[in-house]
Amino acid sequence: MIDIQSLDLTKKDFVTENEVRWCPGCGDYGILSSIQKTFASLGEKKENFAVISGIGCSSRFPYYMDTYGIHGIHGRAIPIATGVKLANPALSVWVITGDGDGISIGGNHFIHAMRRNVDVNVVLFNNRIYGLTKGQLSPTSELGKITKSSPFGSIDAPFNPATLALGAGAPFVARSLDRNMKHMSEMIRRAYQHFGATFIEVYQNCVIFNDGAFNNITDKETKDDFSLMLEHKKPMIFGKESSKGIHLDGNIPRAVEIGKDYSIDDILVHDETDSVISLILGEFTYRPDMPTPFGVIRAVDTKPYCKYMLDQIAEVKQKQGEGTLETLLSSGDTWEIK
Repeated sequence: MIDIQSLDLTKKDFVTENEVRWCPGCGDYGILSSIQKTFASLGEKKENFAVISGIGCSSRFPYYMDTYGIHGIHGRAIPIATGVKLANPALSVWVITGDGDGISIGGNHFIHAMRRNVDVNVVLFNNRIYGLTKGQLSPTSELGKITKSSPFGSIDAPFNPATLALGAGAPFVARSLDRNMKHMSEMIRRAYQHFGATFIEVYQNCVIFNDGAFNNITDKETKDDFSLMLEHKKPMIFGKESSKGIHLDGNIPRAVEIGKDYSIDDILVHDETDSVISLILGEFTYRPDMPTPFGVIRAVDTKPYCKYMLDQIAEVKQKQGEGTLETLLSSGDTWEIK
């Protein structure tokens, strides 16, 4: 790690000359600003970052980051990022994707990157709609959602990205909100500090095709009752004046009022390292009776893919010596064609 004082970078150092082209009011602006500011504070040279994207509104991101970057093809950002990371494990590699690009056409890559613990950082902008192609149903659109491709309401059960990542074995899963830039910055920092695959889901408002999708967690009058801000080793408390909490009734989580029937001692304590608690929290996403969790849902230390690869290369070299391309091409099963 480079001494942060010796670099003295600011957000401006990560801003390019390219004009930012998103719709006025788009949540992507807040995410971009947060990432630029956070990267500047990490004590890393710009050349130590690589930002990879696929296709979608979010995927314009590499043009706006003065780092290494690749604007890839639809759904293929994670394989590209995996190749970049394996070729240069010293790079901090970030995948910027959306709920269509990352969970639909790129879903299989997403699952296996989490399963294999490839040490890339995936930031998924979830607006629950296809914005770039003008408002079609996405894999995270809720049941009953009326869109251009579901004019009578969606009958598809939505993907829950956080639970999908947890089920695939992701060692780090977090969620934030485009409007809460301070919180988002902390999640980005936590992901950067984690050694292995990380996944951050950011709820992002699409002002044109799905405006207000997250009103219940952004409106001043309702956000306290519908948002659960997670803190490690702290009780899961929410609501105005912290009057509510999550109580585990056997193995069933319930939102309860703190007071006459339940005290603070009855409230479930968050533990980032507890896989059961993480899965319970993931399931809150589409439940109207439960608040939406924000923060680090899961964070466990496991050996990442790049470390396995480097260890294996070193072990093979020690046993067999340094190889050559000629030796590789002439080894194993070969055929002579006449």
